Amino acid sequence: MSMHFNLNSNGTPLEIITREQLPAWIEQLNGFEKNWLQTAGVESKNFALLPSQDGQLAKVIAILPQRDTFFIAEDLPSQLPAGHYVIDPSLDSEQRVQFAISWALATYRFERYKTTPESISTLGLRTQDEINKANHFVSSIFLTRNLINTPAGDMMPQDLAATMSELATEFGAKLSQHIGDELLEKNYPTIHAVGRASDSPPRLLDLQWGDAEAPKITLVGKGVCFDSGGLNLKPGNSMRLMKKDMGGAAHVIGLARLIMAENLPINLRVLVPAVENAVSSNAFRPGDVIKTRQGITVEIDNTDAEGRLVLCDALTEADSESPDLILDFATLTGACRVALGTELPGYFCNDESVAEQLFNEARNCNDPIWRLPLHGAYEDMLKSQIADTLNSSPTGLGGAITAALYLQKFVSPGTPWVHFDVMAWNDRKLPGRPVGGDAFGLRAVFHYLQTRYA
Repeated sequence: MSMHFNLNSNGTPLEIITREQLPAWIEQLNGFEKNWLQTAGVESKNFALLPSQDGQLAKVIAILPQRDTFFIAEDLPSQLPAGHYVIDPSLDSEQRVQFAISWALATYRFERYKTTPESISTLGLRTQDEINKANHFVSSIFLTRNLINTPAGDMMPQDLAATMSELATEFGAKLSQHIGDELLEKNYPTIHAVGRASDSPPRLLDLQWGDAEAPKITLVGKGVCFDSGGLNLKPGNSMRLMKKDMGGAAHVIGLARLIMAENLPINLRVLVPAVENAVSSNAFRPGDVIKTRQGITVEIDNTDAEGRLVLCDALTEADSESPDLILDFATLTGACRVALGTELPGYFCNDESVAEQLFNEARNCNDPIWRLPLHGAYEDMLKSQIADTLNSSPTGLGGAITAALYLQKFVSPGTPWVHFDVMAWNDRKLPGRPVGGDAFGLRAVFHYLQTRYA
């Protein structure tokens, strides 16, 4: 990511003003500059190129609605001529880092399969510390985006394992794995059941990092590398984007990278149940009953409700250590998208203090999230006639809530737990956010952990 930033101050100055400041700012210019900008119609644009007397580009003026939005750079890198720009010295260090992060995010292109990658503009910062801090965030979000955008043919359980192995090497973490039938030997039956029909054996990936005496934080991410729906096969239009069904895993991997890069004083554990929900003669079936790691028996109502099955065994393992906090991310339900849309991730929490602090941090860092209720009365929708629970409600109503209630069965009441139900995908282009895989709520969680533990 260092290609986005450097310490080179010999570039085109980039000055930032708000729309509200623009009239007064224009008035203090000399006649040539004022006439140029007025002729260019700067009042209706979000940037202006200011030439020198000899016709060279002297300065870029970025005109923003407000300074306190996270994506402050909007789409400037793709709108400006390719080159090297030097950030506005009037910003303080924190603002420069934020601008740099949003600048880099706006340059993102998934070009793994492109034969002619686009050129990108670079940005000059004032200190190496600013570069490092910006790179930590950018690298983590780019990693999340890249993992989600990669087609399933190149992002199977073994590929997620390779990514986590690289992170473990980079940051001095430890990675262990349970693969294939070893999942049965180690008592992870639901992870095995969901993934056994694939040619890519299911895995539980377990990364551990940090001081063993520090507060224990465990992240769990749904790693369904492709979801056909199983024997409850999805129709084609619903299956088209199912390469993103490992988006929960991508979120916790990206978040773990940021935590380790920033060296937060926590004892971090990351559990990723990685599977492909495929169709084969040994695929699990509607009506089957599976005994989970915790001992709860689950009747399969629908094989397309597989994410909660792989998560429940991982949550049981996470809970076994009684950590300070468990956070899981999953592309779990369409119901959450119906309730909140694709751009606002829902979260559930069994601890009022954690829920409130997390919401406040999300608001402070402009990474919006919205809490949904763990409405206990809906547990009746998961009743089974022959097992302890169904894996999904036959009605589909309140689907995000019933999915969260299912997961809650595998976390002890005294263990603080947050469950994120995320889209992990931008359906439309927004400033700094192209169509495709993206991180939702990742910055909010990081800032919460940083505020609480750093």
